[in-house]
Order: sequence, then C-alpha cells, then structure tokens
Amino acid sequence: MKKSFLFFLFGVFSTFTVLAQQTIVKGSVKDAVTDEPIPDVTVTIEESDLTTKTDAFGQFTFKQNLPLGEQILKIEKVDYTTKRYPIVVNEGKTLDIQDMTLSYNASDKKDLYIISISDDQLNSEDDGLTSNVSGLLQSSRDVFLNAAAFDFSATFFRPRGLDNANGKVLINGLEMNKQATGRPQWGNWGGINDLQRNQEFSMGSTPNDYNFGDLAGTNNIVMRASKYREGGRLSFASANRSYEGRIMASYNSGLMEDGWAYSLLASRRFGDGGYIDGTLYDANSFVAVVEKKINDKHSLNFTSIYAQNRRGRSTAITEEVFRLKGRQYNPFWGDLNGDIRNSRIRRIEEPILMLNHYWDISEKTSINTNIGYQFGQIGNTRIDNGGTRLVRFNGQDSYIGGARNTDPTYYQNLPSYHLNVDGGPTAYDYEQAYIAQQNFVNDGQFDWNALYTANSTFENSVYAVQEDRIDDKQLMANIILASELSDNIRLNASVNYRNLKSENFAEVSDLLGGSGYLDVDFFSDEPAQNTDGTLTTAQSDVRNPNRIAREGDRYKYNYEIDANVLSGFAQAVFKYSKVDFYLGGSISKTDYQRKGLFENGYFVGNSFGKGPKVEFENFGAKAGLTYKISGRHLLDFNGVYMTKAPSIRNTFANVRQSNMLLQDVDSEKITSVDASYIFRSPIVKARLTGFYSTTEDGTDTGFFFSEGAGNNLVQEAITNIETQRIGGELGIEAQVTPTIKVKGAASFGQYIYNNNPNLTYYSQEFGTGTAQFGDGTTNLKNLHVAGGPERAFQIGFEYRDPDYWNIGVTANHFSNAYVDPSALKRSAAFVTDPELYSETQFQDNTANGQNYVVTGGEINDVDPTVAKQLLQQEQFDDYMLVNVIGGKSWKVNDYFIGFFATINNVFNQEYRTGGFEQSRRVDYRSQLQEQTNPNGPVFGNRYFYGNGTTYYLNVYVRF
Repeated sequence: MKKSFLFFLFGVFSTFTVLAQQTIVKGSVKDAVTDEPIPDVTVTIEESDLTTKTDAFGQFTFKQNLPLGEQILKIEKVDYTTKRYPIVVNEGKTLDIQDMTLSYNASDKKDLYIISISDDQLNSEDDGLTSNVSGLLQSSRDVFLNAAAFDFSATFFRPRGLDNANGKVLINGLEMNKQATGRPQWGNWGGINDLQRNQEFSMGSTPNDYNFGDLAGTNNIVMRASKYREGGRLSFASANRSYEGRIMASYNSGLMEDGWAYSLLASRRFGDGGYIDGTLYDANSFVAVVEKKINDKHSLNFTSIYAQNRRGRSTAITEEVFRLKGRQYNPFWGDLNGDIRNSRIRRIEEPILMLNHYWDISEKTSINTNIGYQFGQIGNTRIDNGGTRLVRFNGQDSYIGGARNTDPTYYQNLPSYHLNVDGGPTAYDYEQAYIAQQNFVNDGQFDWNALYTANSTFENSVYAVQEDRIDDKQLMANIILASELSDNIRLNASVNYRNLKSENFAEVSDLLGGSGYLDVDFFSDEPAQNTDGTLTTAQSDVRNPNRIAREGDRYKYNYEIDANVLSGFAQAVFKYSKVDFYLGGSISKTDYQRKGLFENGYFVGNSFGKGPKVEFENFGAKAGLTYKISGRHLLDFNGVYMTKAPSIRNTFANVRQSNMLLQDVDSEKITSVDASYIFRSPIVKARLTGFYSTTEDGTDTGFFFSEGAGNNLVQEAITNIETQRIGGELGIEAQVTPTIKVKGAASFGQYIYNNNPNLTYYSQEFGTGTAQFGDGTTNLKNLHVAGGPERAFQIGFEYRDPDYWNIGVTANHFSNAYVDPSALKRSAAFVTDPELYSETQFQDNTANGQNYVVTGGEINDVDPTVAKQLLQQEQFDDYMLVNVIGGKSWKVNDYFIGFFATINNVFNQEYRTGGFEQSRRVDYRSQLQEQTNPNGPVFGNRYFYGNGTTYYLNVYVRF
C-alpha cells in the first residue's frame, strides 16, 4: 500500500504533461501480490458518468468531459477489494497514476452469499411467506444492501417490504423469473457460484441496460467465457445449515489467441440433513460456457447449465409443537428400515441452454441478441391418504377409504386436543393429554411402517406417495440495443418474448407396498354405495372411470398451461456535470390459457380441452434524477408507475380441476418514489433513503381446509388488494484506518394493507360457482403485510491485515415482524355460527344460481372488546443476532490457498422468522374457546423458526 500511495502522490503532484491543452487522466493497475497487470478492472471517477476498464496491460485512460478539481477515483474488480483514491484534475493537464494495486479478496463473501441465500431458500420459495429478494443484492456494493444480503437475510428480511417477485433476475440478459409465480427459482442455477461472480445490479427502478426492471431491482448474471479470469479453482465447504458438504471445481481458459474461450464447472452438495432434522440434500451441478470471438465486431457465446437438486422439506409448526420438540423438529421424516425418509421431497431438474450473439456495430452502438430454452421438471412429494377401495357389501358395490391423517402434528395427536372443551372425545381429559404428550415427545416422527401395514390389508393402496409435477418447456428470446447517442446521452432498448408450455399433473410415486390406487375422490359428498358400480362427481377423469393408477401413472389432475409474454422497453440516460437524469417506458402483452387433459367429475364440460384465453396489456413509465451538489454530496430521486400482469397462480380458480378463471382478477397497479442523500469521501461512504410505494388491484391465492367455509378444501382468492409501504434506509461505513472499517445499517418501515379487499372462495363443492361471507370483503385495512421484520439495525467492524487475513463482526437487531393474518377470520365468517349455516349452507344470490353468499345464523353474543383482542395481529418479539466472518490466504508459488469461515447467530438466539394464522376454525366462539385451552390453541398460529448457531467453512485453491 505504501508503494501504491507513493505512486499516487507522484502522479497527483508531479506527473503533469501538456498534450495539446487536453485534460487527461490515465494510469495502470497491478496485482498486489504477483505484480502482474490486471485487465478488465472497472475504473470510475465517482459522481460522474465516466467509467472505463483496463486493457490487457492493465492500462486505462480518460480523455473527455473530465470534471475538474478534487475527485475520487475508484478501481474495482470481482474477487478483489475495491480501492478509492482522491485525485486532483487540472484543466489542460495529464494526470498519470501508474502501478496502482488491487489485493485479492480472500474472504470471498460472494461464494458464501449464494450458499446462504439461494440454497436456504429452496425449501420455501413457493409458499410466498418466506421468500425474499436477497438474491438480487449480491453484485451491489451499496453498504445497506450488503448488510441486507449477508446479515439480515437469515430473518427473511425484505428490503422495503418487497417480495422477490418484485425483482428481476436475468442470465445473459434473459429473464429467469418463473411465470407461474413471478419469482426466480434459484435452484435452477444453484451450486455454480464460481461462474456467477460477474453480475450487474440496478437498485430499485434505476436504469439498467436490459429491461424495464421492477421495484426490487434487476440483477443480470453475466456468463461469458471471455469475461472470466484465466485459471482454475477447487474448493471444499462444510456447513450445518442446508447441507453438510460441497465440492466445487472450475476452470476458465480466458480468451485465447484463436478467439476461443471456455469455462467448465462441476459441483456436488450433499448431506443427510441441515440444521432442521431430516432435510436431506442431494444436488449436482454442471456448467459449460464456450465463446468464439469471430472478429472485432462479432462474438458468439453458448451457455449450458444443469443443476439437479433433491431436498427434504420442513414446515411451520405451532407453539405447542415447538415447546415439545424444539425448533429443529421436522414432522415430515420418519425411520424406515433404519434409514431416515422424508415424505416431502422437492426435486428440481430444469437444464438451461442459451446462445448469445454480441455485435459491436461501432464504438458507440451494440446489439445483443439472445435465445434460451429451459426444460425439465419440478416435483414435490406428499402423502395421499385419500385412498379408496371398491368392495362388495350385501351384493352391492361400495367405496370404502379415506385413511387417517398421517401427519405426526395432526391436531388429534397433540395434548391440546384432549384439553379442548369442544375438540376431544372427553372435555379436559388430562390422562389422555399426558399420554399424547409422552408419545409425541418420545417419538413424534412420521410412521412409515403404519402405512405399509395399512396397505397390506387390501389389494389397492389406502396410502400412496403423490408427486405434484410441473414439467415446463420455455423458449426465451430478446434483442437488446445500447447506443451512445452523444457524449451525454445513452439509449437502451429491447424487445423480449417468452413462450411457456407447462404440464401439471399428479403422479403416483410410490404405492407403499400396494399394487394400485383407485383414482376417485373419497371425500366427495356423493353416496358411498352405487347401483351401477361407478361414481360420477368423484371421478378425477370421467372419461376413464374407476381407473386403477400404478406407479408412474398420472392421476387426480392433469392439465397444461400455455403462456406468452411479449414486451418492449426503451430508456434514455442523460449525464451532465451537475445533473444526471433518465426516462424509461415499457409495454407488454401477456396471455394464459389452460388445456385440461382430464375431465373432472365436478366440472364436466368445463375441465377438458382448452378453456378461455385471458389477456393482460400493461405499461410502465419511470424517471429519475441525480443532482451533484459536489463530488462528495449527491441527491438522487426515482419514480415509477407500472401495471403488472398477475402470475399464472393468481389467475385461475381450481386450476387443477377446471378451466375457470378467478373473478375480478386484474393487472396490479404499482406506484413508487424514493429520494436519497449520498455522501462519499475517501474515508466515509453513506446513503440515506426515504421511500414510498403503493399497489392496487393485487391478487393472492391459497388452498386450505376450513371448517369455517363449510368443512371444505377451498381455494381462497383475495382480490383488489391495496398495500402501502413507507420507510427509510441508512447505510454508512468508515475506513477509520487502513486496516479497520466500521459500518452501520438501518431499515425503518411500515408495510400495511390500505383497504379491505374482496374475498371469494372456490371449491369442487361449489361447482363452477363461488362462495363469500357477508359483503364479500375481509377487514385487513391497517394490518401489516407479513414478510420479515420491518425494522433492522446493524453495527459492525472489519479488520483486514496486510498479511492477507481478515475478521469481521456484526450485531444485528430486528423488530416489528408480524404473523400473516387470516383473511377468512376477518370476514363475516367471524360472526357466523357454523353450526347453523352447516344445514342451510348456501343461499342463491344470483339469477343463474352460480354464486352464493353464506348467510347462516349470526353470533349475537359477541363482546367487542374480546373480539378486538382475538383479531389482533400478532407481533413477534425483538431479537439480536451476532455474526462473525474471517479468512486467510497464502500464495505458494503460482497457487493461492485460503479459507474463510462464518459463524451465524453466535449466541444461539431463538427467534421466529415468520408465520401465519390458521383458518380452520375462525368464528368468534371457536376462537374464544381456543384461548381457554391450558395447552394452547388446537389450531394456533404456525411459525417458522430461525436457525440456532450455524457455521460455514470453505477451503479453496486458486491457480
């Protein structure tokens, strides 16, 4: 560093050369250890539009529109520690700064980041409760976003309260968010960390070169063989979070003399279980990237990714279960012949192929054309306990089945059931409660042997392992234009197309010792005995009645979704000495259509073949401005208004059984503004931001069994949702000495529902109709939108020794996290007596008899004070997590050897990361009764618990 500083001083105060009165800043960058020049280092004069990269000899030059006076020169490259140098630019002079150095970053935090975020989120990325946008933060050097990515993410913290469906993830310019949910599926590229370090992140709605973006930002992962550092890397990791071990090897050729470049990677992640019991991990990843530089203007790049992942899942548990078994308990696994077997396995196997053409039309204009194809399957297993057997009784055919729920945490297996005045066979049966407690504490795991025993009794299985499958085939293509119209104006534009064909079906994965499974719905209200030996409405496919499904057969449901998205965007970025601003716009058209391959007995005439096509036309507009008070002080403003098509999941009603569309579904309207004060100096870097956003016409759907909706498995559709998010962010760090950095971060927000949305229920029992309670709304206004803590604070420090070792410690405080509220509980169902409306269940409310309003008897003894207490949204307790990170590297001949390690939650703090209210019993009397149970509610809130003390250790060799 001293040598670099001397060169810097020499360049600033002594090396001025007049060249035709032109102002020039130039220099070179070398590796601090090898003294070799470093190509592709990004060099920026901060608070200006001037950015360049070093050439093959480590040299760079700035010649045009240089800001005069005191400036900050920043040099940065992936895998190296960023440096900033104060410089003085004088008019008509040349500033030459040779032999600046960068040090290899031994901590390798990006490697750690992808493991702790993407892998840990695989277990819950489709439930909408625990997903977050931390995956978008990796490539950002913003102080606050780094804290959110590396320290806040363990709590499922969401910056600005935004779900990861509000962010875009691209690979080589192609969008990877799933059309079914709108969320990126990180498992599709898990375990390939070493080839995903080159990333471009745009925060919020700020400009990016590829698409219009979204509120949570846009992250483009650049996978070009010519952009990787030449050399290889071998690493081994050990952990107790999501997996136990990982081996990864990669090699990059760099751009060779013949214009070819290639990169290869292979990795394996494995483990019998992570921090949560029974969560097996079995994943293999392979990547090949090949690029051919045809000439100075054209280059072709081919990328292939295969990331297979098989993982055991866990679930949310009630406070009662937590007290009995602890936070590492997982009810999904049990012992089978001495082996741990999880009943809920998530399996992902969706290869990605891409071809990218890069065309530099001129020095200022380029066109990037991309085409990609993704195919494969996603599977989620569960136990199907609705097995039905056709038997002869008194000379007639009868259907017998519907086995007992196999979940060890099923409410009848827990002590609270026997202490519930209305639930157990005998009110307050303390003896049975004690027996249930002892059985659960001493075992409490999934009983696989009981399933095999039950199936051995009959010819067909009562129980089977069902795998819910999604087999997607997606074609992606776009053309991206980037042009420097002048020294101050940059234009970006693109046209994008995505076509999806998605097959969705249930498959018999394991008959558990049986020979077949009768494909009818035992839980139908249809009589069990039939004179003709068939059931009508209970048939999964009336065109193939009473079918016996074997292992590997499709059953229960079988349909396709066809989806098309065509979009375009354009933006212009204007950069001047004191003001930068941008304008951007987008248009898109989205269409979905369901095609049923089974004709469901409940929806004859409305389930087989193609259903109606639904279309959404959307647009967006955004603008922003940066005012440069000086080289150190900036003001930044951004605003966006956009409409957004609902995801496939939030468009169809009873999609597994019918072609019906949700009522009142519409494109979401999003408005957002933010304002920031930014300060940068050689010592201190800080950003203070205030933000405000609203959404209108949002839709959210879910499935559950509810006694409050007529003892049915129902789909709940909440439409016309309005939300409001307001708050602030602060990130600050100070390099107090050359080796010590102190840092802090804070997020303060309030994320609430801004109206009382519409609430509609769909079920096979309602046929093509719907059901609602009262006026069809739910009282969510001013309740908090669940999704991690609204407030998070951090203070920490880092020490980086000149001898290439480092250590860092952060203390992180979290508060104001809330449980996800039950919409049914806050509807008119709360004051409707289920005992009365169960007999006169649905009253016709329309001329065609399609839609119904539940009108049963109103509960007339509601105490407003007690009701307010019962409907109060639960707020989780505050907590603090302390994390430690450190590492060391050595250079041995031409090899770099090192390790880094982290310990999260050093003091083993117990905390809840999220949770939701159950909607099985929601009326006032049932809720009041639940509160009197001495062992807690039978259907109490279910919670996700954070990990205790965990570690991650990575050892690597780079050559």
